Amino acid sequence: MILNHINIPVENVSETSLFFETYLDFQCVEVKGDHALAVLKCTDGFTLVLMSNAFNRDEVSGFPSAFHIGFLLPTRSDVTAQYNKLKTSGITLQNEPKNMRGILGFYFMAPGNILVEISSDEQE
Repeated sequence: MILNHINIPVENVSETSLFFETYLDFQCVEVKGDHALAVLKCTDGFTLVLMSNAFNRDEVSGFPSAFHIGFLLPTRSDVTAQYNKLKTSGITLQNEPKNMRGILGFYFMAPGNILVEISSDEQE
């Protein structure tokens, strides 16, 4: 089985979509309504769907505190480069890349209150 897509409710679809396009190499392939929903594709074919909180059936729009999405990069130097790209762009980062569970990585909050992990499992 292959994970095809994930659908994440966010407060501002346009802002969150722009962030994923600018910093995480996604391409927006479809927008529905007045940015009520955006379909983004990653270079590996994965689809990220961002939808307005208005679509939530039970009006709950928060994530559990440990919920996050993770991106695996090929090398440790790619992780450092991604960290530097975000940092020089003024993105607030929780920590510098560090060894975590045998991988090098870091976390930050993306627009939409989405916790993101960037890491590489390349060994030193």
